[in-house]
Amino acid sequence: MAKYVMVVQSRAKAGRDDEYNHWYDSTHFGDICALPGVKSGRRFDAVSAPIGTPGLPYLAIYEIETDDPNKVLAEMGRRRAAGGMETSDALDADSAVLWIYKDRS
Repeated sequence: MAKYVMVVQSRAKAGRDDEYNHWYDSTHFGDICALPGVKSGRRFDAVSAPIGTPGLPYLAIYEIETDDPNKVLAEMGRRRAAGGMETSDALDADSAVLWIYKDRS
């Protein structure tokens, strides 16, 4: 199986950071880590952007082992559509960015 990282940048809607972070830490993070192929995850808060355009204030990185990372995304979509993954309206979903990178080692 190949190794990947799924990198997600996101932000809360204005004034709703506490609600967003509570949902992410208590619900969403566990939902993502429970997906088949997802081995672990970590969250980060931005502190500065001395070079280049600043990213979004919150970053999550998930380690994935799978033969097909699109299956992880498909399962995420299936669970969300079936009501198995709760989404918070405190999330500024239109600004969220998700990328998957393959481990080159």
